[in-house]
This record gives sequence, structure tokens and C-alpha cells, in this order.
Amino acid sequence: MGMGGEVETQTPVQSVLCLLKDPHGTTLGSSMFLPCTVGPQHLQQIVNQLLNNEEMLPYAFYISDMELVVPLGNYMEKHKVSVEKALCIVYQPQAVFRVRPVYRCSASIGGHQGAVLAVAFSPDGQQLASGSGDTTVRLWDLNTQTPLYTCRGHRSHVLYVAWSPDGKHLVTGSKAGEILSWDPQTGKQLGRPLMGHKSWVNAIAWEPLHLSAPCRRFVSAGKDGDARIWDISLRKSLICLTGHTSAVTCVKWGGDGVIYTSSEDCTIKVWETLQGKLIRELKGHGKWVNSISLNTEYVLRTGAFNHTGKQYSSAVDMKKVALERYNKVKGKGPEILVSGSDDLTMFMWEPFISKEPKTRMTGHQCEINQVCFSPDGQWIASASFDRSVKLWNGTTGNFVATFRGHVGKVFQISWSADSRFLLSCSEDSTLKVWDVRSRKLKQDLPGHTSWVYVVDWSPDGQKVASGGEDRVLKLWMS
Repeated sequence: MGMGGEVETQTPVQSVLCLLKDPHGTTLGSSMFLPCTVGPQHLQQIVNQLLNNEEMLPYAFYISDMELVVPLGNYMEKHKVSVEKALCIVYQPQAVFRVRPVYRCSASIGGHQGAVLAVAFSPDGQQLASGSGDTTVRLWDLNTQTPLYTCRGHRSHVLYVAWSPDGKHLVTGSKAGEILSWDPQTGKQLGRPLMGHKSWVNAIAWEPLHLSAPCRRFVSAGKDGDARIWDISLRKSLICLTGHTSAVTCVKWGGDGVIYTSSEDCTIKVWETLQGKLIRELKGHGKWVNSISLNTEYVLRTGAFNHTGKQYSSAVDMKKVALERYNKVKGKGPEILVSGSDDLTMFMWEPFISKEPKTRMTGHQCEINQVCFSPDGQWIASASFDRSVKLWNGTTGNFVATFRGHVGKVFQISWSADSRFLLSCSEDSTLKVWDVRSRKLKQDLPGHTSWVYVVDWSPDGQKVASGGEDRVLKLWMS
């Protein structure tokens, strides 16, 4: 490191004062001088040492939301960074496993007689369910890529399909307001329809596995303005959450045990689940709130299952593993909620800390159709009718990048299990895979002949399912 001799004022800087922080802003060690030749590989070693990790874990490094992919000196030179104060470098843990981006359609399966309006993989990624305008729910055999069961019982369009996080139950909601439950092993309807909603069922969310195993309770969001908590074993509505003055558009059951509902009445409400009391109201949006997402959402959906496909013999084991996974993603802070609205804005909230939004996120030119946290909680993606997908920092809400390429409205997005890729589907009849690190289009997936409404990337990372107006379910492989 010694410069030797006399230093001329023009000499390039030899070392940089750096401060390492985690995504939540907690500093790691004190600020230190690092040689300009230090790049991501060397930083990996430093962070692993400072954290006393027994095995080397992968990290990515960011300076003001830009990934550091070159040595520090090159970065300073390119971005004309002042050396007056310490350079803040954020280290973000990366998934140890890697998902390969999907690149080919492995099956186009007909069968539905109407548009495919809902599609979801089971938490272990081994099963797939779809719901259609033809009033049926279909279960698909992913090994042979053929239809397995056609589940009949709904009287109207099937708008939503939801697997319990232990994978034991599948419940579906329809335009007629009824909710049906199915045995995923046989495709048989279990008991009578669950009646209560007077209009469309817009969304369904299960109680997290780490709070209750085996899974029994779930919550549904109705166009009638109510949300209802149901017990699958008792086969009845336990509590009706009333208070919204217009349709409930989205619902999430948080890992802290509360329920979040968003509505066309421009508000988001937070409820406790024993008596259904309203705890908090989040106001700020000027038009319909279309979508909400939690930073823990992915582990809440997948419970104890991860990319390895490991199965469990007891509910107790599942509950324990689900809790470990949840705590790891949640970290020390409270759960973070993000909302997207017809008013072209998004808000980031910390509902347990304040009823005021933490950040207001602007940039979309049209209605925001969906917002979605990445599985590791480090990113937020938003899909809009302005034909773009935007990427935001999951901790600060800062804008990061715009993904452009679709030539029609973007309807839905889905993350790869390792948070490295994002998938979108559109009115332009294509799916697109975006690379979060390079901020570029990774794969263009044409093949559908009409609007693609729904898409889901399996939790094991190996498969994608998509469906839409052309009534065809497509499977894509990595």
C-alpha cells in the first residue's frame, strides 16, 4: 500500500475509505481503507470474515442501488465519486442455489374451454392448479405435462386458486362468490361450497404455516366489500371483516398474525384475527388500491418447502422449518407492506410502526396492476398498464430500474425463487424474463396467440406456467 517517495497531487487515489452496511442500514465493523484494486470477490471474503460465517456465502454489493461489478478504483473513476467521505457499500446476501432462466415452451396444453384466469404451483412445486372462465379448476400432471383432474362444481368464472402452505388443501373462489375446496390428490370436491360472499371472490390468503400447522384458516376478499376468515375443517366462515365501503381487491395474511386488505375505497386496513377487530387504517392513495405485497410473502406462501423439494412427515417439523425460514427473511425489523394503485403511485408502509407511508414511489404513467416483493425481500417489482415493469429497492423503496420491452399492458409478474430473475406477462401475448443484476431482458417468450393474464414460477425454480385469453395452459422449462 505504501506510495513511497513524495506524492504528487495528480497521483490517482490508491485506497478508498469504505463503510459496509446490510440492506437495513446496520453497519458491519467500522469504516476501513480498502485498496482501489478491491472488487466484489475480495469484498465477499471480507464480509464473510467479519460475519464469522463458517462457510463462504455469496453476496452482491451495491453503491447507491447500482451493483458493484468492477474494482473500487474503476467505479470511483467512472462515477466521479468524491473521496471526501466514506463510501457506503451495501452487501446483500444472495441465494446459495441458482435458478436458470426459462427459455423454451415444453408443453401447450388445451382443455380449458374458457380463458385461463388463475394459475398457481403448489408450495413444493410438484403440482399445478388453474382456474378458468369455463367454471372448472384443473390439476395438471407436471411429469407427463398432461391434464390430471378436471374439478367441476363452480357456477361461474374461477377467479382465484390458493394452495395452503403445507400443500394439503386447494381452495378456489369464483365470480359467483362461492369458495370450493378440493383434495389435490384426487381432484375431488370436499364438502359443500363455502357461501357468504355476495359477489366475486377477488383473492384468498392462507394463515401462515409457522403460526398454525396443519393449515386450517384462510381469508377471502370479496367484491362485496367484506373479507371473511374461514376454517377448512369446520367448513364455515368464522369472522366477517367489515368496514371497507367498496370492493376488497387484495388480501394478505401476515407472518405477525394480522390480515391486510386493500380496497377500491382507496384504503388499506389491518385486522387482528381472533375477533376481527380493525387495528389500523392506511390512507394515502387517491384512487383504487389494486395490489399489496409483503416482504415476507414468498416464504409465507411456501411454508417449509424450498428449492430442494424436501418433503416432511409431520406438521410439527413443517411448522419449525417454516418459522426458521420466515425469521430469516423478516430479519430484525417489522414486516414491510407495499401497495400499488390506479393513482399511478405506490406506497411503502411499516404498519406496525406508523400509519403514515414510509416512502411514496412514483414513475409509472398508468394504473399499477400488481406489486410484488422478491422472495428474499430485497426488491419490489411493479407491473403497470403503461407497458413497463419497474424495479425498486425493497428496504428504502428507492426507484432502481425500468424494464421496457412489452408493447401491451403488463398483467402479472412472478419472481424466480433465487430473486435473480423476474417474469412478466402481457396483453402483447408474450412472457418476458428480466435479469435483475444486469437490468436487461434475458429471454423473450412468445407463443401464446392472445392476451396472457396469469403467470407463476414454480418454487423449485424449474418450471413456469402461463395462461390467458387463448385458453391454453403453457409450461416453460429452464
